[in-house]
Amino acid sequence: MLTIVFRAVIIYAVVLCLYRLMGKRQLGEMQPFELVLTLIIADLATIPMAEVSVPVLHGIVPLLTLVVMHYFLTIFSKLSSKFSSFLSGKPVIVINPEGIDYKALKNLDISVDDVFEAIRGCGYFKIEQIQYAIMETNGKMSVLPKSSFAPVTVQDLNLQAEKSTIPITIISEGKINKDNLKNAKIDEMKVQEILKKAGVKKVKDVLLMTIDKAGTIYLQKFHEKYQTLQIKPLGQVQE
Repeated sequence: MLTIVFRAVIIYAVVLCLYRLMGKRQLGEMQPFELVLTLIIADLATIPMAEVSVPVLHGIVPLLTLVVMHYFLTIFSKLSSKFSSFLSGKPVIVINPEGIDYKALKNLDISVDDVFEAIRGCGYFKIEQIQYAIMETNGKMSVLPKSSFAPVTVQDLNLQAEKSTIPITIISEGKINKDNLKNAKIDEMKVQEILKKAGVKKVKDVLLMTIDKAGTIYLQKFHEKYQTLQIKPLGQVQE
C-alpha cells in the first residue's frame, strides 16, 4: 500500500512540475494542441500510479517526452504563422456589421443558438448590439459592441458616437503580417515610414503594431512603453 502512495506522490510532483514548465496558460483557456496534450498527460500519469508492475520511470519518460514536444511546438508556432494557423487555427469573425456570417458558422460547425449562448456569456442579448463577434482559437467568443452599447454607454449621455472598428495587427513579435497589410491597404514601405517617424529602426524591435480604420496606430517596442500615432484613415490615399 505504501508503495502505491509513494508512486502517486512522485507522479503528482512530476506532473505538477511539468505543468509549471509549460506555463500558466495551461491553467486557463487552452489551444487545441494544448488540450490534447493535457488529456494525454492525465491518462499517462494514472498508469504508473495504479499499476505497480509498471516502473515509475516508464511513466515519467513519456511525460517528459510530451513536454519537450510541447516546447518545440510552441517555438515553431512563434517562428511560423502558417504553422501556428495549422496547429491552432485562426480566429473567425462570426458577426459583422451586416449580421451573422452563416458561412463562418458552417465552417466552424456551430449553430445560431451557440452564437447566442456565447454572446450572452459576454453580456449581450441582441445581435444588433454587436459590431463584431470573433470566435477565438481557444473556443471563446470575443465581442466588440457597437459604440452606443459599450459598457459606458454614450447613448445614455446623448453623445454622438463614432463607429467601432477592430484594430488590424501589422507587426507581432518582430514579424510583419503580410495578409493584414492587404486588409489595411498599406505596404511595407509605409510601415517602414511609420516606424521611422516613431523612432524605431527595425521591424524586429517591435512587439506590437496595430492600426484601425481611423488611422490610429498603437506601437510598442519590446520592453518599452507603447506610443500612439495618427495617419490618414484607412481607405484614403496615403501621401
